[in-house]
Amino acid sequence: MMPAGLVEGDMARDTAAGTRIVTLLLVEGFSMMSVASAIEPMRSLNRLIDREAWRWRLASLDGEVLAASNGIPLPTEAVETALSGSDYLFVCGGLRIQSVDERRYLSVLRKAARSGIAVGSLSTGTYLLARAGLLDGYRSTIHWENRPAFQEEFPDLICTDKLYEIDRERLTCSGGTAAMDMMLHLIIERHGADFARRVANQFHHDRIRDERDNQSGGRQERLASLPPPVRAAIRLMQRHVEDTLSIAEIAEKAGMSARQIERLFLRYLEMSPARYYLSLRIDRARELLLYSDRPILEVAIAAGFTSTSHFAHWFKRLQGVRPSQLRGRVASEAETASQLTAPKDATLSAPSEAQRRDPP
Repeated sequence: MMPAGLVEGDMARDTAAGTRIVTLLLVEGFSMMSVASAIEPMRSLNRLIDREAWRWRLASLDGEVLAASNGIPLPTEAVETALSGSDYLFVCGGLRIQSVDERRYLSVLRKAARSGIAVGSLSTGTYLLARAGLLDGYRSTIHWENRPAFQEEFPDLICTDKLYEIDRERLTCSGGTAAMDMMLHLIIERHGADFARRVANQFHHDRIRDERDNQSGGRQERLASLPPPVRAAIRLMQRHVEDTLSIAEIAEKAGMSARQIERLFLRYLEMSPARYYLSLRIDRARELLLYSDRPILEVAIAAGFTSTSHFAHWFKRLQGVRPSQLRGRVASEAETASQLTAPKDATLSAPSEAQRRDPP
């Protein structure tokens, strides 16, 4: 008997699709939002069609319990076991990829790719794909806050500002709810747009965003509402963070006089162009301090400063802490997250088949 709401053509199409297995390889401190946003569309679809069209597995290097960035521990199975029969492998990062066990992660990713498994990432997991050499010649994306640091480390890779990128057998996602949109795209490919819309409706997800949608957030979100000359000036600033330009040069290249650029920035951004440029450079430095291991001197140079003392002065003025204090805070948070990991014998178990499908 056909489940309510399905037409005969839909059922035939779904039956032909088979069961797809998705392995989510967790990294300590992974983003719970990204992982949940990837899993829930699969669970909801299974419930709608009353069969297991998608199966997911939570994996780690050795099958240990891992804590998310919010401290919640999740049980996993060893990745070598989880990959058996898998169609997709997504490595799930969090605030920052730590160097511990990195070689083992890279080995797992390369082996999966060689075996024909489609390999992807959620959030900062894109770093591991890049370090494994699996993004050469592919489009990729990463969360907007990580993108400047990522581009500094991998200048030859094509890293876009899209919500997600699906380029042949590589699937990268900027994290958060963008993981839901990426999974809905896979559902559209295998089950049709109607099923995908019905899944999206379960989560009050009004519009299924596709790979053409850009990320919003940070300064980019406000750029669209600014006058064209101001946008042109800001883009010049963004392209010249390390090799800084004078405000006069920026004004000339953007087609403005010195008086015009001052007036327009004060009117639309409530600060002078010099102050805006400085804050943009400090923001870039903050991202590098948070999401890379580059020494503070290198971070200062990458942000257009010629001395660490000058850099530290302005960083504290705009961010409220010294660069060394921010870097120390990151290390402390990483250690805390590691201590939150539950012991291996924690009384947690994988979800049952019924739990995979109900409730909505």
